[in-house]
Amino acid sequence: MPSIDAVAVSTTDMARSIAFYSALGFDFTGADPSQDHVEPKPVPGSARLMIDSARLLESISNARPRPASHSAFSLLCDSPGQVDALAGAVAEAGFTVTKPPWDAFWGQRYAIVQDPDGYLVDLFAPL
Repeated sequence: MPSIDAVAVSTTDMARSIAFYSALGFDFTGADPSQDHVEPKPVPGSARLMIDSARLLESISNARPRPASHSAFSLLCDSPGQVDALAGAVAEAGFTVTKPPWDAFWGQRYAIVQDPDGYLVDLFAPL
């Protein structure tokens, strides 16, 4: 059976996207923001995050990328406190928290943050 190997988002400003995903804990040490494709250091056992320039994706698909109106992906956090900390780091870095952390009725601490191009990222941990 196929498995998810990577999640991709597009960007119109690679340096700003690297700053956003760095605030979420991704390690871009050595990444070159002038490139059209950037990936953080891999996390063993996890799908890769790929960030591609909108220009590159448009040249491949002949269509300008449009962020989803719902979450592009979700990040499982180690604890409810980490959900709060990551949402706080995103806000402190000047990015948007679209739904501040709350205790969801389904038993998770949950928050939603928005990357510079409008992709929504869910942050969650079991309560």
